[in-house]
Amino acid sequence: MFDIVLYEPEIPPNTGNVIRLAANTGVRLHLVQPLGFSLRDRQLRRAGLDYHDFASVTLHADWANCRDFFRRRRMFGVTTRGTQRYDAPHYRENDVFVFGPETRGLPAFILDAFPRSRQIRLPMRGKNRSLNLSNAVAILVYEAWRQLRFAGGV
Repeated sequence: MFDIVLYEPEIPPNTGNVIRLAANTGVRLHLVQPLGFSLRDRQLRRAGLDYHDFASVTLHADWANCRDFFRRRRMFGVTTRGTQRYDAPHYRENDVFVFGPETRGLPAFILDAFPRSRQIRLPMRGKNRSLNLSNAVAILVYEAWRQLRFAGGV
């Protein structure tokens, strides 16, 4: 399947929703510290319901540690500033999708490390700032999984 990276996530229910998504789709979730909440946060647990035990979640101390973990993998930065629409690339098993914090998105130093063709965006109306993080993750995961013909799904 795929790997989802949440760089410095801030809102516990969003991360909880992504944990539930990971459990139900088989994606592996990676959280890059610092987090804007504790992993014991009640809202995080509530949003993830009882799916925490069924999801693969890895915690990385910082971006350098996470980037090194994926050094041999194809990575995409998901951003409102992307030039490539999310449904244009042909995704492959084990691709990695990196999302930024809810209030500020991916910082330039991370985004600039991705080739322009791997800076992807989800379309939305012109005057709006962004989609909800967990919704954006779900849209991308299902498009990538669709391209793999929902392998492993029932």
